[in-house]
Amino acid sequence: MQRSDTVLKQVMADFERESHVKLQHHPIHMSFDDGALTVAGEVPDVASKKRLLQLTRLHGEGKRLVDQLRVAVNPPVGDGELRTRVCERLAQAVEFRNCVICARVKGQLEVLRGTMDQAGNDGSGVVEVTVDDGVVTLTGQVISLSHRRLASVTAWWVGGCGDVVNLLELAPAETDGDDEISDAMQLVLETDRFVRAEQITINVENHRITLAGWVATEAEKRQAEQDAWCLDAIEGVVNQIRVRA
Repeated sequence: MQRSDTVLKQVMADFERESHVKLQHHPIHMSFDDGALTVAGEVPDVASKKRLLQLTRLHGEGKRLVDQLRVAVNPPVGDGELRTRVCERLAQAVEFRNCVICARVKGQLEVLRGTMDQAGNDGSGVVEVTVDDGVVTLTGQVISLSHRRLASVTAWWVGGCGDVVNLLELAPAETDGDDEISDAMQLVLETDRFVRAEQITINVENHRITLAGWVATEAEKRQAEQDAWCLDAIEGVVNQIRVRA
């Protein structure tokens, strides 16, 4: 079995080569314990977090991965404020207009919109938001994989999240695949007010997203890529978007 420091060196070398990002100010740690490989530390953004996790899986010899990577938040946001922000953003989203929105506060469930009786109705659902030490956990039930993925992205968009854990269930059940990821990516771009979705093309193969097209600024190009990395259950993102001169 490889030593954890050997795995870390391999991961960091691949990360810097693929992303052209150096993490001198964001030290990463790895350790083997009871057959699992734990990766911990702070990273600058969700894209860095997802890339590091994928590379760790690649070099981790099939060991179970324990994810303790967190996105750095500066200035920090309190759990109560972050929970409120996420709940408000979900409640404002057109795609979740039929969902009951709840918050878990000190172990108690608070229904912020709708009633629990509505949660089981056709075309409805329930999203429960819990925040613990900057980690947002989403539980409940939604109607599609696109809604499930959009819920994660919405939480990341709020800002102040160290991590987002999406435990939302689907009713009815759906089989995931490239088409479903493409649909979710399109929905996310159309929802993000900082990008012009009509100027960006999406191709998904083997759960890997390739973005192309033309945008007005480097910031818009970066935003579209961050949106893609915010999606759950993807294998990577290739950004081929060009910026108009």
